[in-house]
Amino acid sequence: MVDDAVRTGARPKAWLLVSRSLVVLGAVVTLIGVILVAACWRDDLMIEKRLGKATAEVVSVSFQRTVVRFATPDGAVHSPSQGLLYPDGLEPGQLVRIEYDTSDPEVVRVAGRTAVLALLPVGTFLLAVWAVLAPLAWWCARNGRRRPGGHRGL
Repeated sequence: MVDDAVRTGARPKAWLLVSRSLVVLGAVVTLIGVILVAACWRDDLMIEKRLGKATAEVVSVSFQRTVVRFATPDGAVHSPSQGLLYPDGLEPGQLVRIEYDTSDPEVVRVAGRTAVLALLPVGTFLLAVWAVLAPLAWWCARNGRRRPGGHRGL
């Protein structure tokens, strides 16, 4: 007796739906990665338009952010809530040269570092995502194109 789902083609349609969903998931993750890199470029442009320079003390380093404290020429002390851009290799207590947006001292980066540093980790992550999703989506699509009740050759 042939299963009703196989006879009506419900299983192949489900495989095709899964395949398309995986491709959409990959596209959304890719879009997020592109937006992340674009945000880094935008922050760099903001800093370069109204460049301020200072020496900052690294207050704390965690997986999520690196907090620094620095003073601007007007005597105000700032500690950006979102942390420092491009903080790789910094340790608490360290003094580091920074560049910041004079109109928004919340936007701060390590001096000399730019959004180019974001390309490798984001690119590597997206490559890994597609290395998993592409073959999986292809396999699901292939299963969805099989004829219901068809036989595979040995």
